[in-house]
Amino acid sequence: MKTRNSIKVLFVCLGNICRSPTAHGVFQHLIEQEGLSGLIEVDSAGTHAYHVKEPPDRRAQQAALKREVDLSPLRARRATADDFDVFDYVLAMDRENLANLEQICPKGMEYKLGLFLSYAPDLGVSEVPDPYYGGTAGFDRVLDLIEDASRGLISHLRKEHKL
Repeated sequence: MKTRNSIKVLFVCLGNICRSPTAHGVFQHLIEQEGLSGLIEVDSAGTHAYHVKEPPDRRAQQAALKREVDLSPLRARRATADDFDVFDYVLAMDRENLANLEQICPKGMEYKLGLFLSYAPDLGVSEVPDPYYGGTAGFDRVLDLIEDASRGLISHLRKEHKL
């Protein structure tokens, strides 16, 4: 799967069990549909180690499966400074996690950081809300936001990297 010239995207939330694995799965699903699998690599991580090696939250998995996205193979991991050497885009789900990433970002690599929803400016929101303490509707809302931002990111990557 790893190709020399592939574009590498990392999605990051707090614990890597709700938002970032959902973004990982949805984005992976869309790049496969678009025929971009060999050109773009995807991963996800959390800024905290609360759930390392755990699968995504069952509610996130159930909501994603309704949209034909299987999150079950994913496992939580913690973001590290080394991720900035590997990934071209390090996209946070919210400002809190963006600030957490800024704390571990090596000098000179800040240009790789951003908010994921910046790729869906028409949504009128800049952060993916954490659905962990809410009901199932929150997971559906997260999926809607992530699908829109994923399409925007794919469009950006096509233009920026001539895919």
